[in-house]
Amino acid sequence: GFQIKRIEVMPAMRLSLQQHSKRSEKWILIQGAGVVTLGDKSIPVERGSVIDIPVQKIHRIHNTGHEKLIFIEVQLGDYLGEDDIVRIEDDYKRA
Repeated sequence: GFQIKRIEVMPAMRLSLQQHSKRSEKWILIQGAGVVTLGDKSIPVERGSVIDIPVQKIHRIHNTGHEKLIFIEVQLGDYLGEDDIVRIEDDYKRA
């Protein structure tokens, strides 16, 4: 029921706006600064910030700083496959 990833986001880049139907996530920021979109909220984050992402909640992170943004993603759920990602918007045309 869990998986842990280290994710890096380059300056001025952002992850896809997405949601998951079978897992929740917890993000722990370990380097950099940015803004997390969580539903209709924009949450500034920096080193030490922790974000809880419930199942089905739309989310993304945007690196607004000048250095690499790095966070630890803890996925929790009965199914953790990559095909549980529903991309709503994506800068890399995967949506």
